[in-house]
Amino acid sequence: MRQLAMVDRSRAQLAQAMERRDVPSDVAEEVLSYFESIGLIDDAHFAEVVTRMRLAEKKASRRAISEELRRKGVDRELVEQAVSTIDPEEELEGAVQLAFKKLASRSGNPETLYRRTYAMLARRGYSPSQCTLALRQAQSQLAEAELSSDVPEWQEDV
Repeated sequence: MRQLAMVDRSRAQLAQAMERRDVPSDVAEEVLSYFESIGLIDDAHFAEVVTRMRLAEKKASRRAISEELRRKGVDRELVEQAVSTIDPEEELEGAVQLAFKKLASRSGNPETLYRRTYAMLARRGYSPSQCTLALRQAQSQLAEAELSSDVPEWQEDV
């Protein structure tokens, strides 16, 4: 109960926690089954919540979210079901936001910055085509932002 009070957890995470506390396996199974029957444990709901949170907060890719859910012991079918709700445009927008932030915060050799940003996106689980497209869009947005900020204030009113 203490584990669930802190944050939602998958059935496998709770089973591991009980195993670490040397709870007999038959007792653990009975408790987990009871928790499932009353709705305290729901791996499908857990997968949906984690997917939405990681996409919104961390701008994580489908692949990264899938790997995290599998590490947490969520069934492959439930992982696929949760990740299938991710809109490809929303996923790409997250990659663009990450790339824009990285490109805007750095200076130095543009080629090195481009490679490092690409590598950062790839480490977060984005595909090569998503990395390339996100970088192009981020560079375009950055160029537009720089152009609009270079205009003196007196010309904006004209």
